[in-house]
Amino acid sequence: MSKSPIRVFYDGQCGLCRREIQHYQKIQPVGVFEWVDITQDRQLLDEQGVDLVTALKHLHVQDAQGQLHLGVDGFLVIWRGLGGFWALLGKVVALPGLRQLARLAYRGFAAWRFKRLSHCKL
Repeated sequence: MSKSPIRVFYDGQCGLCRREIQHYQKIQPVGVFEWVDITQDRQLLDEQGVDLVTALKHLHVQDAQGQLHLGVDGFLVIWRGLGGFWALLGKVVALPGLRQLARLAYRGFAAWRFKRLSHCKL
């Protein structure tokens, strides 16, 4: 039985978000990820019970076991899936204290990003 892919729900209309995801797509291991641009395809997001506005506010990542992770915790799932340097970065960011600091920084960035992008004003 094959493992489910890590499903990444991202904002394809955000230039910064799109460039970051495109970088991950270039370096990804085969068969590990499924990339879902939530501005183009909302069906899988709807199936998770997540509305578009909530998803635009924070990165959502569904791990191989089906659990949703938001923000920094979502990035940690992505980085583990990428392996190598990225997995090591994830281990460092996941350290107590650093993880909480990264969450605070991400929340601030995410709020700023959401406010400045016109397509987020639904």
